[in-house]
Amino acid sequence: MGFQLAIDCADPDRLVSFWAATLGYRAQDPPEGHVTWRDFYVSVGVPAEELGDGDCADRIVDPAGAGPAIWFQIVPERKTLKNRLHLDVLVGGGRSVPVAVRRQRVDAEVERLVRLGATVLSKHDGDTDGQYGVTLADPEGNEFCVA
Repeated sequence: MGFQLAIDCADPDRLVSFWAATLGYRAQDPPEGHVTWRDFYVSVGVPAEELGDGDCADRIVDPAGAGPAIWFQIVPERKTLKNRLHLDVLVGGGRSVPVAVRRQRVDAEVERLVRLGATVLSKHDGDTDGQYGVTLADPEGNEFCVA
Protein backbone atom coordinates (compact mmCIF):
# COMPACT_ATOMS: atom_id res chain seq x y z
CA MET A 1 0.00 0.00 0.00
CA GLY A 2 1.32 3.43 -0.87
CA PHE A 3 0.24 6.90 0.14
CA GLN A 4 0.57 10.52 -0.86
CA LEU A 5 0.44 13.61 1.29
CA ALA A 6 -2.40 15.99 0.37
CA ILE A 7 -2.10 19.68 1.23
CA ASP A 8 -5.16 21.91 0.88
CA CYS A 9 -4.46 25.16 -0.91
CA ALA A 10 -5.76 27.99 -3.07
CA ASP A 11 -2.87 28.15 -5.57
CA PRO A 12 -1.24 24.80 -6.43
CA ASP A 13 1.22 26.37 -8.90
CA ARG A 14 2.72 28.53 -6.16
CA LEU A 15 3.01 25.65 -3.70
CA VAL A 16 4.34 23.21 -6.32
CA SER A 17 7.18 25.64 -7.04
CA PHE A 18 7.87 26.37 -3.37
CA TRP A 19 7.78 22.81 -2.06
CA ALA A 20 9.64 21.29 -5.02
CA ALA A 21 12.50 23.73 -4.37
CA THR A 22 12.28 23.20 -0.60
CA LEU A 23 12.38 19.40 -0.70
CA GLY A 24 14.43 18.78 -3.83
CA TYR A 25 11.35 17.31 -5.51
CA ARG A 26 10.10 17.92 -9.05
CA ALA A 27 6.69 18.49 -10.56
CA GLN A 28 5.07 15.15 -11.34
CA ASP A 29 4.57 14.40 -15.01
CA PRO A 30 0.97 14.01 -16.17
CA PRO A 31 -0.34 10.46 -16.63
CA GLU A 32 0.76 8.60 -19.73
CA GLY A 33 -1.14 9.66 -22.83
CA HIS A 34 -1.72 13.21 -21.57
CA VAL A 35 0.37 16.23 -22.49
CA THR A 36 -0.67 18.24 -19.39
CA TRP A 37 -2.49 17.69 -16.11
CA ARG A 38 -5.28 19.90 -17.53
CA ASP A 39 -5.65 17.44 -20.43
CA PHE A 40 -5.86 14.56 -17.94
CA TYR A 41 -8.40 16.27 -15.65
CA VAL A 42 -10.64 17.20 -18.58
CA SER A 43 -10.46 13.59 -19.82
CA VAL A 44 -11.78 12.30 -16.47
CA GLY A 45 -14.64 14.82 -16.40
CA VAL A 46 -13.39 17.66 -14.21
CA PRO A 47 -15.28 20.79 -15.32
CA ALA A 48 -13.06 23.41 -16.96
CA GLU A 49 -14.27 26.10 -14.52
CA GLU A 50 -12.73 24.11 -11.63
CA LEU A 51 -9.32 23.99 -13.31
CA GLY A 52 -8.29 27.64 -13.42
CA ASP A 53 -5.48 28.75 -15.71
CA GLY A 54 -2.33 26.90 -16.69
CA ASP A 55 -1.69 23.21 -17.12
CA CYS A 56 -2.97 22.33 -13.61
CA ALA A 57 0.33 20.87 -12.38
CA ASP A 58 -0.59 20.18 -8.77
CA ARG A 59 1.72 17.36 -7.66
CA ILE A 60 5.36 16.87 -6.78
CA VAL A 61 7.42 13.72 -6.43
CA ASP A 62 10.78 12.77 -5.00
CA PRO A 63 13.07 12.09 -7.99
CA ALA A 64 14.81 9.38 -5.96
CA GLY A 65 11.47 7.73 -5.16
CA ALA A 66 12.20 7.70 -1.42
CA GLY A 67 9.72 10.32 -0.18
CA PRO A 68 5.95 10.43 -0.59
CA ALA A 69 4.23 12.15 -3.47
CA ILE A 70 2.55 15.42 -2.49
CA TRP A 71 -0.72 16.63 -4.02
CA PHE A 72 -1.79 20.26 -3.64
CA GLN A 73 -5.57 20.09 -3.62
CA ILE A 74 -7.57 23.23 -4.35
CA VAL A 75 -10.14 23.95 -1.65
CA PRO A 76 -12.44 26.98 -1.39
CA GLU A 77 -11.74 27.85 2.24
CA ARG A 78 -8.57 29.54 3.47
CA LYS A 79 -6.39 28.17 6.24
CA THR A 80 -7.50 29.61 9.59
CA LEU A 81 -6.01 27.42 12.34
CA LYS A 82 -2.67 25.83 13.23
CA ASN A 83 -1.83 22.70 11.25
CA ARG A 84 -2.48 19.38 13.02
CA LEU A 85 0.18 17.79 10.78
CA HIS A 86 3.31 19.49 9.52
CA LEU A 87 6.54 18.69 7.71
CA ASP A 88 9.97 18.82 9.35
CA VAL A 89 12.78 19.71 6.95
CA LEU A 90 15.83 18.07 8.54
CA VAL A 91 19.11 19.78 7.69
CA GLY A 92 20.85 20.16 11.07
CA GLY A 93 22.25 16.65 11.38
CA GLY A 94 20.66 15.59 14.66
CA ARG A 95 21.83 15.69 18.25
CA SER A 96 25.20 14.11 17.48
CA VAL A 97 26.13 17.39 15.75
CA PRO A 98 27.06 20.32 18.05
CA VAL A 99 24.18 22.76 18.44
CA ALA A 100 26.30 25.63 17.06
CA VAL A 101 26.80 23.69 13.81
CA ARG A 102 23.12 22.74 13.66
CA ARG A 103 22.15 26.38 14.23
CA GLN A 104 24.37 27.46 11.32
CA ARG A 105 22.90 24.79 9.00
CA VAL A 106 19.32 25.52 10.00
CA ASP A 107 19.73 29.28 9.70
CA ALA A 108 21.26 28.94 6.23
CA GLU A 109 18.33 26.80 5.10
CA VAL A 110 15.83 29.21 6.64
CA GLU A 111 17.41 32.08 4.71
CA ARG A 112 17.06 30.08 1.47
CA LEU A 113 13.43 29.24 2.21
CA VAL A 114 12.56 32.84 3.05
CA ARG A 115 13.94 33.81 -0.38
CA LEU A 116 11.57 31.20 -1.87
CA GLY A 117 8.56 32.74 -0.10
CA ALA A 118 8.47 31.28 3.43
CA THR A 119 7.85 33.39 6.52
CA VAL A 120 9.62 32.83 9.85
CA LEU A 121 7.10 32.31 12.66
CA SER A 122 9.31 31.38 15.63
CA LYS A 123 12.66 29.95 16.73
CA HIS A 124 13.32 27.23 19.28
CA ASP A 125 16.73 28.04 20.70
CA GLY A 126 18.86 25.07 21.65
CA ASP A 127 20.56 26.65 24.64
CA THR A 128 18.44 24.90 27.28
CA ASP A 129 17.55 21.52 25.80
CA GLY A 130 20.09 20.96 23.02
CA GLN A 131 17.53 21.40 20.25
CA TYR A 132 17.44 24.12 17.64
CA GLY A 133 14.74 24.65 15.07
CA VAL A 134 12.74 27.28 13.29
CA THR A 135 9.02 27.22 12.54
CA LEU A 136 8.07 28.78 9.23
CA ALA A 137 4.97 29.18 7.09
CA ASP A 138 4.86 28.38 3.39
CA PRO A 139 3.42 30.95 0.96
CA GLU A 140 -0.15 29.98 1.95
CA GLY A 141 0.47 29.90 5.69
CA ASN A 142 1.00 26.16 6.26
CA GLU A 143 3.43 25.70 9.15
CA PHE A 144 6.55 23.57 8.87
CA CYS A 145 9.80 23.27 10.79
CA VAL A 146 13.46 23.32 9.87
CA ALA A 147 15.69 21.48 12.31
